[in-house]
Amino acid sequence: MNQDRRDLLRDSAIEVLADTGGRGLTHRAVDAAAGVPPGTAKNYFPTRDALLRAVAERCVEQYREITARLTAAGSGPTDREGLVAMLRGLLANVAGPGRVRMLAYLELQAEAARKAWLSAILDQIAAADFTGFELAQRAAGLPVTPQRAAAVTLALHGAVLNLLADGTSTLTAAGLDDPDRFVRNLLDAVYPEDAV
Repeated sequence: MNQDRRDLLRDSAIEVLADTGGRGLTHRAVDAAAGVPPGTAKNYFPTRDALLRAVAERCVEQYREITARLTAAGSGPTDREGLVAMLRGLLANVAGPGRVRMLAYLELQAEAARKAWLSAILDQIAAADFTGFELAQRAAGLPVTPQRAAAVTLALHGAVLNLLADGTSTLTAAGLDDPDRFVRNLLDAVYPEDAV
């Protein structure tokens, strides 16, 4: 099968998931979003589960591409300020250009609560987050423990949910109306500077 067409369909499915949610993910909707003849998505992904699998695998691919760019030689944090900049940039991405991908990912996670095979695919992303954020905290010279690293990662995951929901009062209450301040406060809570 044509890999470019397959990727177009998978990327279009991500857009459909982000725009209409899990219930809106149909072969017909993907065909329309991709601008291809009716039946094309079904030819590539015969069942809804096959379509979900393809989208989940695409999300994993995109996650790996983003991670590779962030961890390219010399681009990781080397101190606390570098870590603040990296985490602030990730939150800005979620609220901006990465919003569609993250909304689709969350829809897939909801589906994964009822489909163990889908959970296994998506688990690669969450597990890599815990490892990657712990390594970033170590590279920044913080006194990392597995518990501290997990607390930062879980707080960031929670922040993502609230950024996507975009509730003004919640963003203000959580400090996410100012992502730089949010990241600094998070790191200060987990790694007080006077204790470092």
